[in-house]
Amino acid sequence: MALPQELEALTQAFSGHGVDEKSLISILGKWHPEETKTFRKGTPHFFIDDERQFERWNDERVRLLKHEFMRFKNAVVLWAMHPWERDARLIKEALKKGAKRHEAYGVVVEIACTRSSEELLGARRAYHSLFDHSIEEDVASYIHGNDRKLLVALVSSYRYEGPKLKDDTAKSEAKTLAGAIKNADEKLIVEDDEVIRILSTRSKHHLKSVYKHYKEISGKHLDEDITDLRLKETVQCLCTPHTYFARVLDATLKIEVDKNTKKAPTRVIVTRADVDMKQIKEEYHKLFGASLSNKIEEVANGNYKDFLLTLIAREAN
Repeated sequence: MALPQELEALTQAFSGHGVDEKSLISILGKWHPEETKTFRKGTPHFFIDDERQFERWNDERVRLLKHEFMRFKNAVVLWAMHPWERDARLIKEALKKGAKRHEAYGVVVEIACTRSSEELLGARRAYHSLFDHSIEEDVASYIHGNDRKLLVALVSSYRYEGPKLKDDTAKSEAKTLAGAIKNADEKLIVEDDEVIRILSTRSKHHLKSVYKHYKEISGKHLDEDITDLRLKETVQCLCTPHTYFARVLDATLKIEVDKNTKKAPTRVIVTRADVDMKQIKEEYHKLFGASLSNKIEEVANGNYKDFLLTLIAREAN
């Protein structure tokens, strides 16, 4: 007879991010038919009583489990890729998914705004080789409406990365952004050419100065005053990237989120492990009062969990 702790362990093995392969092998591998039947009877969210008197898998649960079994493989494959190819493929997937899930376009913003100029140029080169189009061309083709102008400008950017900036210019541009936000009822801020120019061409060092001056002018942070989602993500990725990534991880490292949302921890951890994961972990602890490692332990399973924990333990920076 199946033991209660085995039933609980097996249910846990099928829940969260990834699957606990060791538990599946150690428990399912030794069970006899009656014990397996007890599991089927005791997990109605996994199995359905068929009218012909047998328990069958819930089809939707099977579809979800296919993604969970693939999660570890996908993370390993993504990690082994050249960073240029990785970003190119992430952008392509986001553009294709964005037609149905508009929030997927946030991945394009993330990559365009958190990579260095050379890294973004590399991604554009890889995109040419992989898909016989330019990123700019596909962004303009896939994205319609208010976001198009902003995203084309962001992926086309090649920002200055030196330390020099003109503080008076930064202060003036903070005032420009404040004016655009104030007049957002008359003209959408995402369609304001000056706003797009500032956010898509200025160096990140300069934009952090703009961010500081905006707070002095308005009393609030720039991203707090912006309601347009794409612009908010743009400002966060450019000016406070570690906070942005920490918040993405917290929002997506949950047991009950959809299969597409569950992709975010893989993307963030794989792409930032050798860049700024130390700072992201520190920001995560500061914001949420818990360690990122403990959060992953709580919601992830099996080889996928072990791989994520290995990546965030790297001390590249």
